Amino acid sequence: MDLVILQDAAAGGGNGMLIMLGAMFIVMYFFMIRPQMKKNKAQMAYKESIKKGDKIVTTGGIHGKISEVRDTTFIIDTEGGGKLRIEKSSVSMEATQALNGETPAKK
Repeated sequence: MDLVILQDAAAGGGNGMLIMLGAMFIVMYFFMIRPQMKKNKAQMAYKESIKKGDKIVTTGGIHGKISEVRDTTFIIDTEGGGKLRIEKSSVSMEATQALNGETPAKK
């Protein structure tokens, strides 16, 4: 009788392993994947909301003011009076907020 009970307990260990793996995935989703998706969505919304006259900082560290908005690029005026054409993807939201004296919102 004791032998049968021990065999049943050993066979049930696989279910506990599956539950543990599922719990690890859920924790990883809420602490790693979901916040990154929210950050990417906010970054995309910010890039689409940039308009003429906004001050920006690129990921390469170039500061400028938007003088023209195109489909995938911006034309920016730099401090020396020059104009640069940059890709929308090179605008950094964090650097722009730092330029304006804001801190990135933690959501």
